[in-house]
Amino acid sequence: METSRPTLLLLIVIFAAAPVAVSAEKFVVGDKQRWAPNVNYTAWSDSHRFHVGDWLVFYYEKGMYDVMEVNATAYEACAADDPIVNWSRGDSFAYQLNRTGLYYFICSRGYCYGGMKLSILAEPLPPLAPSPRPQDDSAAVPSAPRRFSAWIATVSGAVALALVLWFT
Repeated sequence: METSRPTLLLLIVIFAAAPVAVSAEKFVVGDKQRWAPNVNYTAWSDSHRFHVGDWLVFYYEKGMYDVMEVNATAYEACAADDPIVNWSRGDSFAYQLNRTGLYYFICSRGYCYGGMKLSILAEPLPPLAPSPRPQDDSAAVPSAPRRFSAWIATVSGAVALALVLWFT
C-alpha cells in the first residue's frame, strides 16, 4: 500500500487533535443520590469542575421527575413554561456541555421549589501542562493527570499508525 507523506502528516494531525474527544468526563448528577428531592445540588456542583465536552447524566424515577434546561430567570423562579430542553420520558438523560458558561436545570414537577435544581459553570478545557518535577531524587514521579494521559495515548497511537503506514 503506497501512502504519500502529506497523507501521513494529515493522519498524524487528526490523531493529535483527538484528545478533546477522549478527555470528556461523565458526571452523574447528585452522585449516588441521583436526580431526586432532598439533595443539595449547589454543594454537589461546587464539589466538581466542569469543562466543555463533559457529560451530565441525570438518573431519576420514571414518571415522577423530569429534567429541563432553562435560562437564569426561569431557574430562579422555578418556571418551566419555556424550557430550552425538556426531558421527561425514560429514567435517565445525558447532556453534553457544548459551550463555556452557565447552565441551569430544574425539575418541572413542583420539586424545583424544594431545591431540585442545578446550576453549573462549564469552563474551557485547561491547557495541557507538563508534570511537575520531583523535588529530590528520592521523591516518586507523580502520575500524569487523566487528560494528559489520554493525550499521550493518542499521540503514541498516531506515531504507531504513521510508522505502520510508512513501512508498508
